Amino acid sequence: MITSRSTILSDAQSKGYAVPAFNIHNLETMKTVLETAQELRSPVMIAATPSTVSYMGQEFFINMMEAAKKSYDIPICFHLDHHEKVGDIKVLIESGVPSVMIDASHHNFEENIRIVREVVDYASSFGVAVEAELGRLSGIEDDLEIDEKDQIYTNPAQAKEFVFRTGIDSLAVAIGTAHGLYKGEPKLDIERLGAIQREVDIPLVLHGASGLSDELVQTTIKNGICKVNIATELKMAFVKGLRQYLNEHPDANDPRYYFKYAVQEMKIVVADKIKMCGSMNRG
Repeated sequence: MITSRSTILSDAQSKGYAVPAFNIHNLETMKTVLETAQELRSPVMIAATPSTVSYMGQEFFINMMEAAKKSYDIPICFHLDHHEKVGDIKVLIESGVPSVMIDASHHNFEENIRIVREVVDYASSFGVAVEAELGRLSGIEDDLEIDEKDQIYTNPAQAKEFVFRTGIDSLAVAIGTAHGLYKGEPKLDIERLGAIQREVDIPLVLHGASGLSDELVQTTIKNGICKVNIATELKMAFVKGLRQYLNEHPDANDPRYYFKYAVQEMKIVVADKIKMCGSMNRG
């Protein structure tokens, strides 16, 4: 069942777990996430970046969302991840997407607020929840690449002002995570996260969770994280299963067969992340 992001994250915030948000890229990856979440009775968020929506086609994406509504009875929320074009976000809101992230974190503080406020004002009339980011993560997300030297951590005092002035429903924080895989041992500023939690009362979001240990992610959940984004590890698992099968069966030519092996590997990762977030049997 499709549910609102506010409902799904409010439950996580009140009960001390996090909702996993999995970036999907096609029908196979979406079904793998939803089927695994259904088996483990976990609420789940299905996240799509601008390039994913473009790849699928907006109409196919929306209709896949409608099909999911009829096929699963766990709390599901479809979400736009790292969208930067306000016009595109408005069109997708009008099409029925219940949750959006407007990423204006590459702008200065005041311009970030202005852009985010425009999206919040528009989304509110549709009952759509809005996530925004304050600070910047290094690494590559979709087609956006940020050098490590340009990473900016979220300031707790600014976070309080940002949340108040924008009216957002959740805040993505920069505390040392990165998009993609980590080059060395990740070091997260948990003390900073705790300070942000004390300043704001809305759910906090952890981007760049691929490659983090379960223990580290669970520590962030204890300090206010209610939504954990996972992308890169899903792609890696899918490719691992696909490559292994095609290497062993070089004459294979039917995607209905070789995709089965790709999604089997991916399903293992999805199940592990659900357990890591503590969301199993919450749906």
